[in-house]
Amino acid sequence: MLLELRQVCKQYNNGNVVIRDLNADLPEGRILGLLGPNGCGKTTLIKMISGLLPVTSGSIRIDGRLPGPDSAGIISYLPERPYFDPVMKASELLDYFSDFYPDFHRDTAERLLSDLKIDPKSRMKTLSKGNREKVQLALVMSRQARLYLLDEPIAGVDPASRDYILETIVGQYNRGASVVISTHLIRDVETILDEFVFMGYGGAVMAAGDVRETRAREGRSLDELFREVFSYVPQSF
Repeated sequence: MLLELRQVCKQYNNGNVVIRDLNADLPEGRILGLLGPNGCGKTTLIKMISGLLPVTSGSIRIDGRLPGPDSAGIISYLPERPYFDPVMKASELLDYFSDFYPDFHRDTAERLLSDLKIDPKSRMKTLSKGNREKVQLALVMSRQARLYLLDEPIAGVDPASRDYILETIVGQYNRGASVVISTHLIRDVETILDEFVFMGYGGAVMAAGDVRETRAREGRSLDELFREVFSYVPQSF
């Protein structure tokens, strides 16, 4: 199993429980959607998988490794917000990734930027928010990682660009790898998902399973099921 989550909990010092007893398995070659409203703990969970935050209890394994230095080389992480120096050019970011990641394919990134009509000579500060996020996605998806962690990859882009971005995710990731996508935009992403987890407030799992099996059993889309499940969930504890 590429990704294993066992009774994962995250509680901050103020007593706020963000993730509660979360279990999930993700084999190779699958795309998992962490789906839930804003503030339900999706970003926190992705940061724990990436090794940026420690778990309070429970365990996370990525290809048998604990999150941290041992797993960092096989994870390609797209944070919720761009983090690069705004004065850098897109081409300088290509240089940076080429130097830092042995599995980075520069020719793939250059092709993606060309498809997105983004000039590599452009400085990040001159690009729109959506285009900055597209540059970052192109860089992340041009690595041959084992696990791709994508935090809200389509939230900041216009609807017309979402299909291309989702096609990029499906078309670029290594087939021996898996992808975790966090989002609240269920309707946009459900066509590319293999597995899903509905996360409620406090990180509780409201529903989970195989997307196709669930849609066949329920007789409706994942988006419709999501709206029903969360229509009964209180906005806070």
